[in-house]
Parts: sequence; structure tokens; C-alpha cells
Amino acid sequence: MHAINAGMADVLERDPTAVVMGIDVAAGGGIFTVTKGLSERFGADRVIDTPISEMGYVGAAVGAAMTGLRPIVEIMFMDFLGVCLDPIMNQAAKLRYMTAGALEIPIVFRTQTGAGKSAGAQHSQSLEAMVAHVPGLKVVMPGTVTDAKDLLIQAAADPNPVVYVENRRLYSMKGALDEDPRPLGQARVAVPGDDVTVVTWGQMVRECMAAAEASSASIEVIDLRSLVPLDMDTVLASAARTGRLLVVHEAVQDFGAGAEIAARAGQELFDLLRVPIRRIGTPSVPMPFTPTLEQLLMPQRDQIVRAADEMVAEG
Repeated sequence: MHAINAGMADVLERDPTAVVMGIDVAAGGGIFTVTKGLSERFGADRVIDTPISEMGYVGAAVGAAMTGLRPIVEIMFMDFLGVCLDPIMNQAAKLRYMTAGALEIPIVFRTQTGAGKSAGAQHSQSLEAMVAHVPGLKVVMPGTVTDAKDLLIQAAADPNPVVYVENRRLYSMKGALDEDPRPLGQARVAVPGDDVTVVTWGQMVRECMAAAEASSASIEVIDLRSLVPLDMDTVLASAARTGRLLVVHEAVQDFGAGAEIAARAGQELFDLLRVPIRRIGTPSVPMPFTPTLEQLLMPQRDQIVRAADEMVAEG
């Protein structure tokens, strides 16, 4: 949380055209207090509380981006994209292309995702595959403290609209900041290994790293960091070497981003993979409120370990 706040402060400090917008981002620091202190430091003209109307303030932010500002817009929950998709999907994502580059749309849509907090079916969805499907949008999902700050700074500097997805369970994560950040669009090898390539992003990076430590197999964990751009080169190089690929995400497994990664890897590495590609995601049901049922549905460390061990045993 503090890393994201520091990233926004860095952007506001360096760029006088940058503004932060959203519900209670000034007076309350946002629903998760991620913007706390920014209003006092930079003033009400640059950290702007908006009415409770995502369609209204997201549309206003797109207009602001068209006319020279660099908005960082907070959408409380990723579930609420459903009420403001038009300005994101049909305006922000399209206008640079439709004007042959005459208009830049430098806007960051900050939004929160993930289950595990008993927020219920309407506040727990992971919808990254939905926005990744829209040409013109970039999609980033940090899984480390360093990326929480640096990917936000890079997203704010991009001339294209970027959906920056935060997982609420990572807000309390602690860690040191790397001095040499990776560029947006470049995956990282979080854990080196030789037997199974596990590809993941966001909160599941931590879960997969724990699985790598617990498994008898040598698991290589790749943190994608962004879905658009998608660094398939790193994925393919690792999977070609290990001969086994497992894709893990918290989002619903059916029609998830893991299917796209598996399809591309299957096309490129058909003769090199020792066993069929596997995917782990949440079953296709609404996320329940009850904590025990949440944990039952969400991908867990032991599930990842079991899948990796089975793949090694298969061949």
C-alpha cells in the first residue's frame, strides 16, 4: 500500500499535469487509504474527490487525458468496471488509434481485485482477462513491493491507457525496493527451477513461490507482471527448457488469461513439452462471502504443489 502511495506521490511531484481522481481519494485517502496524505501534500486541485458515479468521473478523466492532463483514476473495486466500461473500452482504448496518434490518452485506471477478504460475490472478482481482451488497453498486475511502485510510475508515463490492478491481500506486504526496476512488459523469474515452469501474476506470485519451496519438484516461477504487453518470450524459453507448463491465476479458470498463455505455448512448443499444459484457477461460480468457502475455491499452495508433482511423475 505504501509503495503505491509513494508511486503516486512521485508522479505528482515530477509531473504538474498529473492528477489523482476518485471517490474519497482526498478526504478519506480512498476506501483502502492508499491515497492517504496526497491531498494535504499536493492540494485539492490535484487530488480530486468525485461524486459516487464511476461513469461520470471516469468519463471526465478520459476527457482530461485528451486535453493534456495525466489522470490516475481510482475505481474502488474491479467489479465496478461494469458501470464505466464505455469510457474505458470505447473511448480511452480507441481514441489514439482512431486519431492516427494525434491524441494521446495518458491515463491510469487504478482498481482493486481479489477474494479472501469476505467481500462477497460483487466485490471479489478478478476480471483482468476482460480488459486484456480490449485492444488499446495495457494491463499490469504487480505482485511485489517494487512493482507496486515502479509499474505505477511507468504506467503514468505511458501515452496509452493502462489498467493497473492491485490485489487487496498484498496491501500489507513488506519488502525492500529494488534500485533497478524492470520495464513494463518484461516478466521476471521469481524462483529459478528445472522441472516445471509455473506462470502467474499478482497475488498468486506469492502463493506459487510458497509452492516452489514446498514441492519436491524444482519449480521455476515466472511473474508476468503485466498481461498486456505479454512477455511470452520468457515463458516459452522456460517451458522449452523444463518441458512442463502450469499456469496459475486467481481469476475464474474458464476463459481466463491462462487459456491464452496455454494456447500460445501449445502452438510454439508442441514438440518440446513432455506432458499436457495444465491450468489452475477459481471454479466458475460467484465468490461466496463465507471465509471457509472462499478458501475452498481459491487456488492454494497445496493444489499447486500437487499439480507440479503430478506433472513430473507423468513424464
